[in-house]
Formats: sequence, structure tokens, C-alpha cells
Amino acid sequence: MPRIPGRDLTSLFDPKSVAVVGASDDPAKYGHAIAAQALRALGRRPVHLVNRRGGTVLGRTAATSVAAVGEPVDLVVISVPGSGFEAAVDDALACGARALVAITAGFAETGAAGLARQQAITARVRDAGAVLVGPNCLGIADNTTELYLASDTFAPGGVALLSQSGNLALELQLRLAPHGCGFSRFVSLGNQADITLVDLVEDCAHHDGTSAIAVYAEDFGDGRAFTEAAAAAGKPVVLLTAGRGTASARSAQSHTGALTTSADVVAAACRDAGVHLVSTPREMAVVLAALDAQRPGAGRRTAILTDGGGHGAIAADAAETAGLDVPELGDGAQNRLRTVLWEQSAVGNPVDLAGMGEQDPRSYAATAGALLATDEIDAVLMTGYFGGYAASAGGLGGGGTALSEGEVRAAQEIARLRSESSKPLVVQSMYPASPSCRILADAGIPVFGATEDAARALAALTVTEPVEPTGIPPLPPPAVPLTDPGYHSVRALLAAAGVRFPPAREITDESQLLDAAAEFDGPYVLKALHLLHKSDAGGVALRLPDAAALLAAYRDMHARLGAPSYSVEAMADLTDGVELIVGVDRDPRFGPVAMVGLGGVLTETLHDVAFALAPVPPARAERLLRGLRTAGLLAGVRGRPAVDIAAAADAVARVTEVAAAHPEFAELEVNPLLVRPDGALALDARAVLA
Repeated sequence: MPRIPGRDLTSLFDPKSVAVVGASDDPAKYGHAIAAQALRALGRRPVHLVNRRGGTVLGRTAATSVAAVGEPVDLVVISVPGSGFEAAVDDALACGARALVAITAGFAETGAAGLARQQAITARVRDAGAVLVGPNCLGIADNTTELYLASDTFAPGGVALLSQSGNLALELQLRLAPHGCGFSRFVSLGNQADITLVDLVEDCAHHDGTSAIAVYAEDFGDGRAFTEAAAAAGKPVVLLTAGRGTASARSAQSHTGALTTSADVVAAACRDAGVHLVSTPREMAVVLAALDAQRPGAGRRTAILTDGGGHGAIAADAAETAGLDVPELGDGAQNRLRTVLWEQSAVGNPVDLAGMGEQDPRSYAATAGALLATDEIDAVLMTGYFGGYAASAGGLGGGGTALSEGEVRAAQEIARLRSESSKPLVVQSMYPASPSCRILADAGIPVFGATEDAARALAALTVTEPVEPTGIPPLPPPAVPLTDPGYHSVRALLAAAGVRFPPAREITDESQLLDAAAEFDGPYVLKALHLLHKSDAGGVALRLPDAAALLAAYRDMHARLGAPSYSVEAMADLTDGVELIVGVDRDPRFGPVAMVGLGGVLTETLHDVAFALAPVPPARAERLLRGLRTAGLLAGVRGRPAVDIAAAADAVARVTEVAAAHPEFAELEVNPLLVRPDGALALDARAVLA
């Protein structure tokens, strides 16, 4: 059902009283686990247990219905068989419940009949002015208000977890525990019949106890609204989602549709919204642990600090794989490092102590301090044996040696240096649980056992300021629908929006062809219209020098293809030009999604494309173009001049604005868009109606 924005979720997360319908003494039933958890906060608010048979549950008298409780109930959890669900909902609403958490399953996930039943129940809840989480969910918890209505206990902390998987929530808790991270809230999304992921992201964004929002979602519902909420949250949002690798089930009829996959769309939406997109629960825990410990810093120039060449080389590779830069340090920085290291140490980057740590563990701190102080570096990744000296000696409490004592003092000094710097510092250690590493972790320095985890964490903590602020561009108001998706109709629509095309005329016979040839000079292009892929079918003839050649090409093409109409066009000057593709595909969850890349007949073969939610402003379009693998072609290679990237970006903006304003288009594409040193010219266009 359509989402209702701006819902008040106070009764959901901080209710005045709670009732658990379906509470049971049977440990095999979910109502038993929910009731036991709810009673943990009995001193915070009244908790009523409801069982249709009455009697006692968990040693407390159970009411036979919510009405039998005899006093108002703010939030009701319903965990009953499906046959009794509607009656339980009506009972709760009649007693003034403002929030419902529906554990019961058997609704939209079962098919059309279940969906209709779910919608009818949701309508009753909304008519009563209440809110509903679920159905088919596993409950909720809020550690900040002592609300425990899920079967498991979640350690307190700053992460709000919104998940469609209960087991994933448990795994995430296990992975975050070594980093001292916990949860402010947990919400099992269920079917999102009423309260949606978007509602919860918006509410958590304003929740003082939440510092980061973690999402596991298989169904975004309104994906564009999710990205808008995430972009506006003002807090880190970390997303793990499944099913990103499959292409749209709809049969694509353009290059854009054929090349756009769910993974591309989700990645583009997350980039535009500033969402941290992760692939596994482990990666989610790594990113959350990093964001919980430190504030992001600006810039990706990373120094690798190591005590062994192997660890340094591996860390450098991992850092670059994670999107970080590992630049060679300049003479000034190298000279400063030489004042704290010995002669055999490497100071280029990676910076390798080369055994000095074994002589004086405090050299780790001195080197880290020098790196944090240099203007050439934005972040530091320390990797290798650090932590091993204290671990092997059992720490100071276990008869520590001089090396272990020195390492502990080095850890204390590194913690102090990091607290005085705005630059992120992340550590990989062979001994992450050692006393020295615990000192670092307790001071807010993330420590990991795996090099790739440390690099990913550091990438989450480093940001590069964009030319244009990250955000989701608003959709324009819908335009008057285009009912004729023919080539010249689409061409006229784009031309009216400011997209430049060569002169052209649609013709159906030889007389009209000769009239067209008299309207503008050659050379000419002849295109057979109403064919899906004109070039593949031999429906395009280029560089026809005069009217006679044009007529001959027409007769040959018409004899072969018998197209109902053709387009006669002025041949563009391809000298020093680069062919691009600009397309928009309408995703069922995220709306219009733009694609730009290297165009022409080899588009699908080269697959050098980039994506963004449409419409795409010119500055963002230029960043996408400059980020292509073949962007060097735009800047000019082997004596060719640079093309007008600004004009190309402007054309991208205009095409994507048109597509976004026409929801009747499933696909809209300009291919090729010829970009020359003196501007951009669209040479072909296609639209596919939804």
C-alpha cells in the first residue's frame, strides 16, 4: 500500500504499556521468547501477557484478550496462528493500541490472496490511526527505552539495525562484539505492509541514541525514497542487500536496458546517497566498527606503516583495491621519517621499520606520529606484528619483558597521537586481542586481524569531497505523455529540450527523399525507421555524397528491408569526435536510472559505462564521464585534441531530465552522442514505452 510519510513512531519505540498476544509457557513457541524478553523491562512500563486460554504464563496471570486487560495498551505484539490474526488486530485497535508488531506470517509472502488479506488489515490499522510493523516479522527492540520485543538480546550501542533477516542480525552482533559495538535498536522489517524501511530510516535519523544505521534489505519497496531518506539522515547508513547480480526480468529493447543490472542500480543509488554499500555481514561489521570508532577524514592518500616488507606490500595492494591511494612520500616527509628511524628502514611508502621495532617498540609510535603530522598523507594503515610482543609475554600482568612494556607504552602514545589528529588511523595485527591492541581499540582505533578488513575500514573513514554535494536529484514534474515513440517524435522531444541534432527529415518515397536532399547539403545519412537495431539489420547508410548516391542507397535498402519510412539526415563531421551513449532505464524500485559511457556500435562489447539516478545534473554527469575507463579518449590521445566534455555533460543532463519527466518511457537512449572539440551532437535516439 502507498507509504504515508511523517508517521509518529513514539508508541512503537517508547510505548506507555505493552501487551504480548500469544504469550506462552511453551519454549517452542515464539510467543514464549517474546514474553520472556518483554518482562525484562517490567519496571519501565506495564507488560501484559495475553493467552486465549487464560491461566498463567511465565508465572504471571494471563488475560484472555487485550480487552480483558482492563486498561489501555499502547503497543501490542501479536504472535498467534494466522486464523486468529484479524480478531487479535481488531481487539488491539478497539482497546486503543497505537502500534502493532505482527509476528504472524501467511500474508503477502504466500501470494495474491495473502496480499489482499494483508492490505485489508493494513487499511484497518491506518483507519484507526495506528502503525503496524510486519506482518511476518521477528519483533523489535530499543535498548535506549528498554523495549525488548524480539526473541534475542542485543548488546547496547549506537547501531540501529533494520533487517529482513533475524539470523543476519545475530551474526552481525557476534562480529561487532570484539570491537565493543552494540545496538540502539533492532527492527525486523517483515513484509513492510505499513511501516516501511524508509519510515524507519527517517525515524532513526532523528533518534539521539543512534549514531549509525545498518540495513539488510531484500526488498526496498520504494528504493528512491530509501536513498532520499539515507542521503538526508545526517548519519552513516550501511547497506547489505541480496539479489544485486541479476538483470531485470523485463526484456530490454535498447543498449541501456541490456546493460543495466540490479547491481548497477543499487551501487549508483548508494553512491549518490552517500550510503556505504557492503557485500557480506563481515564487511558490514568492519565498516560499522570503523564508523563507530572514528570520524571520517578528507582524502584517500594513505601511508602504510609496517614492520615487515611482506605485510607492507600486501597492505598496499589491499588499500588500493579498497579505493585508497598509496603515494610515494616526498623528500620532506622522507627526511622527517629518517630522523626517527634507522638507516635500513624504508621511508618511501610503505614505511617499513625493517626490524627497528624489535629493538625499540616505541619506534612504532614515533613513526605513526611523523606520518600523522605530514601534509602529504590523509590516513595511516599500520600493519604487521605490532601486538605480538605483549601477547607473547602475556602482557604486563603476566611478567612482561622490556619489549612488551615498550610496546604497551607505544600503544598508549599512538592512542594519544591519534586523539590529537583529525586523520583516520586503522591497525591490522597478527595479535588483535593482545593487551597492546586492546589499548588502541579502547582509544577508538579500529584493530583487525585481516589486512583486507583494515583497508576496507580505512576506506569507509576516508572521503573525497565531490565537485557537487552528494544527494538524490529531485524528479521533475511529469510532462505531457508522448504517445508516439517513433524516431522523429523522440528526436523532436529531445531537440525541444535543447539537445542538438543534425538536420533531418522523415520520408516514405523517392519524391520526398529528393525534396529532403534539396533542403540541406550532403553528405547524407539514410536510416530505415521502425527497426529495433538499424545498424545490425543493414538499415543505416553513411557518407552518401550527393542526391544520386542517396537515391541509390534508398532503393537498395527499401528492396531489402521494406521499412515503412526512412530518415534522411545531414552527415555529421566525425573528425576528432568520440561517440558516447546516454540512456535512461526505469527501474521498478529506484525509478529512472541514467547510464553514460562509450557509445556507438561497440557499446555492449566494450561495456565501459557508469550509472546514476536520473536526472543527472551537469557537474555529476561530467564526473561520470571522467570516471570511465576510456576517459583518456575525451582528454585527447596520440595527437587528437580534447573534446568538449562540458557540452557532453550538458547533453547528458538534458536527456536524463526529459526521461525523468516522462514516466511512460521504460527506456530512452541517445546513441551515439558525438562529442567533438566544438560541442556535442546527438546522432540517433530511441524510446521504448513502458
